[in-house]
Amino acid sequence: MLSFLLWLPVVGAIIIGFSPGKLESAKLRQITTIFAVAVFATTIWLLTQFDINNTSWQFSEYLPWAEPIGLSYSLAVDGLSLPLLVLNALLTIIAIYSIGENVERPRLYYSLILLINAGVTGALTAQNLLLFVTFYELELIPFYLMIAIWGGEKRGYAATKFLIYTAVSGLLVLAAFLGIGFLNGATSFDYDTITTQGLSLTTQLILLTVLLVGFGIKIPLVPLHTWLPDAYTEASPAVTILLGGILAKLGTYGLIRFGLQLFPEAWSIVAPGLAIIGTVSVLYGALNAIAQKDIKRMVAYSSIGHMGYILVAVAAGTELSILGAVAQMIGHGLILALLFHLVGIVERKVGTRDLDVLNGLMNPIRGLPLTSALLIAAGMASAGIPGLVGFVAEFIIFQGSFSTFPIPTLLCIIASGLTAVYFVILLNRTCFGKLDNNLAYYAPVLRSETIPAFVLTAIIFFLGIQPNWLLRWTETTTNQLSVVSYQSSVTSEQLAVKSKQLSVNNVRR
Repeated sequence: MLSFLLWLPVVGAIIIGFSPGKLESAKLRQITTIFAVAVFATTIWLLTQFDINNTSWQFSEYLPWAEPIGLSYSLAVDGLSLPLLVLNALLTIIAIYSIGENVERPRLYYSLILLINAGVTGALTAQNLLLFVTFYELELIPFYLMIAIWGGEKRGYAATKFLIYTAVSGLLVLAAFLGIGFLNGATSFDYDTITTQGLSLTTQLILLTVLLVGFGIKIPLVPLHTWLPDAYTEASPAVTILLGGILAKLGTYGLIRFGLQLFPEAWSIVAPGLAIIGTVSVLYGALNAIAQKDIKRMVAYSSIGHMGYILVAVAAGTELSILGAVAQMIGHGLILALLFHLVGIVERKVGTRDLDVLNGLMNPIRGLPLTSALLIAAGMASAGIPGLVGFVAEFIIFQGSFSTFPIPTLLCIIASGLTAVYFVILLNRTCFGKLDNNLAYYAPVLRSETIPAFVLTAIIFFLGIQPNWLLRWTETTTNQLSVVSYQSSVTSEQLAVKSKQLSVNNVRR
């Protein structure tokens, strides 16, 4: 089933891109939707068949591929990757409906969306380190093309910057993986067989640092974030949904899967520094969002801040904090997708994203009242208002991280208040005030444009009221991760005590 999930969108992309005859954009959109819905239905079926009490890999597939270099076609999922697979499938459908039917070069556009879905699916299900890097890098090409072709005025600059940064990210991740394999003399890069136990602590710290920088670019974390505001601002709404909603989550997924799990002992040493970096990212993103005049750029900076919460949670390494990190990945993906979708509607109907120009969109007669109401709901969810999925994720992170890193957690709580500040600024200037009687003649918002927003809003409310539907799939897996982290920290403390005792004995001698 995982191979079906992986290769179905690839088949769809080939059919759409090379089918004979001339097809209208609306028809191509329908075909793409059929493939995307089939992928989403498959992920829902996987949820129904998934054993939440089983901590091992499920739906495993294995096929030898290039054995001399340790590469195999190995797929599987657990409670960490399965929720992200569902999110990837859902946001692919949302992205298809986040742009008008009359898109330019529709064959290429819809083919690239399906290829992005396949690339992310491959990275999330890969159980071989080299296979993971392959998919991790392949999804870079469709994203680059979508920014460069369908982006804004500075799309060339933004796309090139994105390409350089993310290519460096992949090279660093590959270098770390090769270091693990070659220094250990491993004959296979399969996840179940690869280990860092034979490496010295210094070597582990070096490899983990390389890995952290690589995944930190993808997240992105301060100061590796400079590609994000340009890429998010210049990309079309569909691309920003996929960039922020799912691509950035490959970075946080990689931190947990390959950082925390492969380097538990070294992780306990670098964790305080990671917590500081995460806190800086949270505060930096919030303060920069407050200073923005472009509402799309404001949402982009808010994404940097919310991804910082995940780093603080993973650095803490407790049961609750890791569970909260996964919940934040899902919740942030849903909320960010809703925000970018609504910002795209506002830009298409009003013709601007400037806060100094936008006002009065809540006007029930000549404004965009429904879009404004949904935008208010999205802002509340991002600010962590109780009853919405954003509150659930942030509350679990704060509760799980406080015992390990109290000061960074308190600073993150303060930053969550700043989130409310910049969204109040956005909503006050955009939705309220008086419309310009001479300019306020906006095209009506179509039903096809509002349906994705309604779907996302409903899920955000439902998961906020019933968080168990979000947490139950991953809790067993994250509990196991926290046990590994705890045992490693205990081992490090024991080694430190033993080293100190030996030093004292030497002095006595």
